[in-house]
Amino acid sequence: MQETETPWFVDFQDVWLAYNDELLRQSNFAVEAIDLKVRPGEFIAIVGPSGCGKSTFMKLATGLKMPSMGKIKIDGQPVTGPLKVSGMAFQAPSLLPWRTTVDNVLLPLEIVEPYRSQFKHRRKEYEERARRLLQKVGLGGYEDKFPWQLSGGMQQRASICRALIHEPKMLLLDEPFGALDAFTREELWCILRDLWTEQQFNVILVTHDLRESVFLADTVYVMSRSPGRFVVKREIDLPRPRELELTYTQEFADIVLELRGHIGAFRKPAPVAGA
Repeated sequence: MQETETPWFVDFQDVWLAYNDELLRQSNFAVEAIDLKVRPGEFIAIVGPSGCGKSTFMKLATGLKMPSMGKIKIDGQPVTGPLKVSGMAFQAPSLLPWRTTVDNVLLPLEIVEPYRSQFKHRRKEYEERARRLLQKVGLGGYEDKFPWQLSGGMQQRASICRALIHEPKMLLLDEPFGALDAFTREELWCILRDLWTEQQFNVILVTHDLRESVFLADTVYVMSRSPGRFVVKREIDLPRPRELELTYTQEFADIVLELRGHIGAFRKPAPVAGA
């Protein structure tokens, strides 16, 4: 009996997006010709110059935007609207200031079915799950504090817990560590690495930090300047589990420099005609 091929978890088929009908008539696209196939449990990172369409890609991947052309499937299903199988975290943690840390983490379970309809009856169970998750990311003892009592790094840890509390199959991260100092950022890389290793959810990470992308991802995609398209796919064949010491090796530095070279090429001004 022939073994069936594992279906792609993320499958973009020649996807183009213009933000409105007028831009579409002018063939003015934010992203174009996006072909992307991601295996179940794979961790990918997307890097590129500012304004290249990385955040637009994230909106497409979550179903917040529908493509002007092309097809998107996530977990084998066509994307027709906002996804329930995904969790998201952004550069700003956006915790609700009037809720404690644990109550902020519980928020998706109050909103997303099937948890919403069971929330009152199972609140104690859900709260225990939230507290365990907070302990895993080093926030034991801070569960009942308010956001203003937490540092920026602590708030971002809570934000990641909130994104994972409903056990999504996919985690989308849009510059999640960009506002943090270097030491805190590296701490959070390791926390994210450990959560992903344990749970094997899919991750799409958008970042400007090339070291971050190489340390965390299985595959790094480089986007061109707007209209954004994927122009480089770089498999990161560094062994796992990866420790921070790896980031000081020549092998690691060479990959970062290679990616920097691709992005640097987009930054060069176009040659003047006749020059």
